[in-house]
This record gives sequence, C-alpha cells and structure tokens, in this order.
Amino acid sequence: MSIFGRKNTVETAVATDTAVNPELAALTGEYSIDAAHSTLGFTARHAMVTNVKGKFLDFSGSLTLDGSDPSRSSASIDVKMDSIDTGSADRDGHLKSADFFRTEEHPVMTFRSTKAEALGGDDYRLTGDLTILGTTKPLTIDLEFNGSAKDPFGNERVGFEGKAEILRSEWGLTWNAALETGGVLVSDKIKLNFDISAIRNA
Repeated sequence: MSIFGRKNTVETAVATDTAVNPELAALTGEYSIDAAHSTLGFTARHAMVTNVKGKFLDFSGSLTLDGSDPSRSSASIDVKMDSIDTGSADRDGHLKSADFFRTEEHPVMTFRSTKAEALGGDDYRLTGDLTILGTTKPLTIDLEFNGSAKDPFGNERVGFEGKAEILRSEWGLTWNAALETGGVLVSDKIKLNFDISAIRNA
C-alpha cells in the first residue's frame, strides 16, 4: 500500500528514482492491520435529512510497504459483514438481512489493491477491487500518511487515514423505500472512512 510521507520526521514525502530517503526506505516491509486500534467506517444519508454512521468491528488485513518505490506497495483487507454496528440492533439486523448484505450467504467483504500512487506530500491514492455480495468493482481510496512510531511494547507501527465514496447500487445494494415528501429513505452514495494502525511483522 502506498503509505509513505512522514509528517514529523521525514521532510521529503515522495521517494524518487535518483534520491531515495533512507528513513522512508526503512519502513519497507510486511505489516498486519491492528483491528483493535483501527476503524473501518461508513456514512449514509437517512430520510434525506441526516447522516447515519456505522462501522465494522471484525476485520483483518495486511500491507506490503515499499519505501523506495511506493508504487510497488499493496494492501489486502477482509471484513466480516456480520460485525456491522450502527448503534441500533434493529437497524443492524435489517442490514444483515436479504434486503442488504445477506450475511449468511455472503459473510465477507474483501478489498485487494491493484495500484498505488504517490500524489505528493503525505497524500497517496490506492486503487483496488472491492467485493460485496459476490460482485467486484473498482474502488479508489485517497490516503493521508500519519507517520510511524515504536509503541511501548516494541511494535513498529504505521498509521494512515483514508476516505472514499461508492454508489451502493453498483454492488447490488438496491433496497430502498420512498418518502411521502419525496426522495428515498437511504442514499445510494455511501461515504467510507478508514483510520488504520498497522504493526510490522517480525
């Protein structure tokens, strides 16, 4: 995954062919996402007047970081759909049902990166395949690298934030209900947000 450009300790955010920053190169390696300190969230418009936020509580993933050539980085994430949490048991139950995610039939949502780009500064872009309900479509995520650190337990960590938008109908998520005042109950556009901490593998 293209996640390099340290805010605090690295002034040069993008490694070039002629001058590779050794601190960025030092981040090269394999990482595992620390789900306990990460968030995979989403926001949907409800009844045309407010936003409903949710997240997934059970997920795992891995990152391959290349500090010398960020374009060679990659990411893989698996999300258990039954772990959806919007703060309402009734709403979560509806989202797990046949109207939406059909979690018994399609228990996992996956993302597999296919391209990583350095945009300059701390900004990067990751493109990959998002699979929901057995349908795979491309997804582009804009990323901001938040730096790296060694925690009190000796783990080497990297952190980043990401955002993206999708139209849920493109993945077959078409359920809706019309409002008497016009419009629909649930927006087609869904905003995705990520706050990720990953630990370097030993």
